Amino acid sequence: MSARVPGLLAQEFFAPEVEWWHLSPIFALVGGALFLLVVGALTPTWPRNLYAAVTVVSASLAGAFAMFNWDQVTDDGPSTLVSRALAFDTFAQYLTITVCAATVLVALVTADELRRADRDGPEIYAMFLIAATGAVVMGAANDLIVLFLGLETLSLALYVLAASDRRREASQEAGIKYFVLGGFASAFFLYGIALVYGGTQSTNIGEIVEFFQGNIALEGQDSIVLAGLALLIVGLGFKVAAVPFHVWTPDVYQGSPTNVTAFMASVGKAGAFAAMLRVLVVALPFYRDDWRPAIWVLAVLSLVVGSVLAVVQTDVKRMLAYSSISHAGFILVGVEAAGHDAGEPVAGDGMPSVLTYLLLYSVLTVGSFAVVALVGRSSGGDTSLEAFKGLGRRRPVLALGLTVFLLAQAGVPLTSGFVAKWGVIQAAVEAESYAIAIIAMLAAAIAAYLYLRIMVNSWLEAGDDSVEHEAVPLASGFAVLLAAAFTIVIGVWPNWLLDAADTVTQYAR
Repeated sequence: MSARVPGLLAQEFFAPEVEWWHLSPIFALVGGALFLLVVGALTPTWPRNLYAAVTVVSASLAGAFAMFNWDQVTDDGPSTLVSRALAFDTFAQYLTITVCAATVLVALVTADELRRADRDGPEIYAMFLIAATGAVVMGAANDLIVLFLGLETLSLALYVLAASDRRREASQEAGIKYFVLGGFASAFFLYGIALVYGGTQSTNIGEIVEFFQGNIALEGQDSIVLAGLALLIVGLGFKVAAVPFHVWTPDVYQGSPTNVTAFMASVGKAGAFAAMLRVLVVALPFYRDDWRPAIWVLAVLSLVVGSVLAVVQTDVKRMLAYSSISHAGFILVGVEAAGHDAGEPVAGDGMPSVLTYLLLYSVLTVGSFAVVALVGRSSGGDTSLEAFKGLGRRRPVLALGLTVFLLAQAGVPLTSGFVAKWGVIQAAVEAESYAIAIIAMLAAAIAAYLYLRIMVNSWLEAGDDSVEHEAVPLASGFAVLLAAAFTIVIGVWPNWLLDAADTVTQYAR
């Protein structure tokens, strides 16, 4: 006989109310992943590109649901979901759209890569959708524990994806390096959450803000929260590949399959920066004078180190890896600018500029790595500068697409990259952070040499005529076309996107 604890059974359990429609983007991504895993395991091999089609449909549905939710947030205002565990605001919907757009493009590139390598199957696509779900949860998290769950969902999927090419030792090495260093970063982040909880008695972002609004922190409590803040910045600094937490990036980007590298550089970075904004700007605005100098230093180091080291590389994948570190520095410029107005009734341009940069850079980097993957296919996996020589003569359309992406990454006007860089620098100037704005412009000038170097090799250098001229696969070509068209359209007509981004400062907590 089991003992009965008096009063225990009399206590009522009140389940949180679940707003099913508001969670529809997450359900679409999770549903697509489960469908691929379950149905894919119980049926024979599917026809060509059907796994990718399911992934594209799932991510597109999630993005469409986010747009519908955006309209509802605009009409009714921001709110919270599932007992304040998730935020229902334009910030979350904007991030969801960014993640879904990148996932669609990566799925199109992956379809050709896996089919050519005779590795087509549902597992890789399911991992993409699971990682995308983690990134969406990170952007919508209104609780530090929920944010950590989203972070681990994203990270674990990326570890598997990095090591997914079992035929290449470089891929296995990349997965191990990412897993070991990522585990340390997650430990720092989790310990930071514990210390913040110790100082505020809550992990809910709204309750943390309310605690600081209604209490004067004692000296001991203040030290605990500051220590937790420092550990949170270390964990997030690793995830966004900011210097000096960038050491994993070049090796992991180069060793991973190129389609996975594109996914890490887009979805992984978008989710990590969304989490950084939620933690620093939304949850801890009262400590902005403490975390802004740290972000300033990370931004400057990332801008300088990323730009300078990218120039001396000879492998294009490794160049783009260091370039992504430099881009992380630009995004951190926007985060630092957002810190000046954190917690104020009228927010500045920091947060909108960061989210705009994330969307534009996600499309840019997927397009860039898609071209790298196609060039590597023709050269037996070689992605050095030598492999790009004569690309303009062999494949002029592909070289033209690469040129568009490189010009955009350099910040040339009439491209989306100019809109992105102009946004974060303008936000820094409006926040009177003139020094970091000047450093960012100098770093952009240095990085321009990198992109020009690749373009010169593609158009002006003579290539090896013995290289096989393969036709560009349909799915990858379509992904490059979509990314290039978006890059040019936003560069010429950016106002509608900038107006949409201006609403992200009305966040829920």
